[in-house]
Amino acid sequence: MVCNLRVVWESYLSVFQLVDIRHPRNKITDVALVGGGGVPQPGEISLAHNGVLFLDELPEFKRTVLEVMRQPLEERVIHISRARFSVEYPASFMLVASMNPCPCGFYNHPEKNCVCGPGIVQKYLSRISGPLLDRIDIHVEVTPVSFRELSGENAAEGSEAVRARVIKAREVQDKRYSKSDGVHCNAQIATRELQAVCKLNEEGQQLMKTSMERLGLSARAYDRILKVARTIADLAGAERIENDHLGEAIQYRSLDREGWAG
Repeated sequence: MVCNLRVVWESYLSVFQLVDIRHPRNKITDVALVGGGGVPQPGEISLAHNGVLFLDELPEFKRTVLEVMRQPLEERVIHISRARFSVEYPASFMLVASMNPCPCGFYNHPEKNCVCGPGIVQKYLSRISGPLLDRIDIHVEVTPVSFRELSGENAAEGSEAVRARVIKAREVQDKRYSKSDGVHCNAQIATRELQAVCKLNEEGQQLMKTSMERLGLSARAYDRILKVARTIADLAGAERIENDHLGEAIQYRSLDREGWAG
């Protein structure tokens, strides 16, 4: 999760031409998010199906609202039951969330001091449960960009080049899962398929073991890291997951690091 990404992600969507982006406010109710009501209607997570659900200032959402997303993030559908009937809505969406590192916004800032009192940062971050964080593939901490970097003339990789790499990687994944019903990308594979798709060499297995022990990662986080590493390898055009792909994927679990929030 990162800070102030709305503009970045809207730009991202325009480049990759995703179908839709839903941006509910943090006062949204459980029913409005997941669907339901006396006469069941789809909620925001179903309206974001095959698109992006963007939640800005994640800790400001009610805890109950966030927790109801856990099941659809796993199953990619939402079930709503009533006394006489039940309905099922699709919910295969990409969750993108942003947040400040603390209430004042300066925790881990390279130049400014955080003014939050003892325990405030941890209390703020604890509004987001561990099980929900486990279901988010990538956590990234973004520090402020200096004036020198903003005003520099170093050329970055263009959007068209990035788009071409992503399309090529998706084509590779489509071919890989052509015989798997309902699976089109690495994020959708079941745990039982991980060993076949995300094979690690002996050094990679040791790296994962060390990371699991030091970061206290859950089994679900382990699965997510392997899927991300497989995707990084696909973007690099590599047939196997190399150690640098795995190391990069592990670095994308910022909020799993012990002591991150003091």
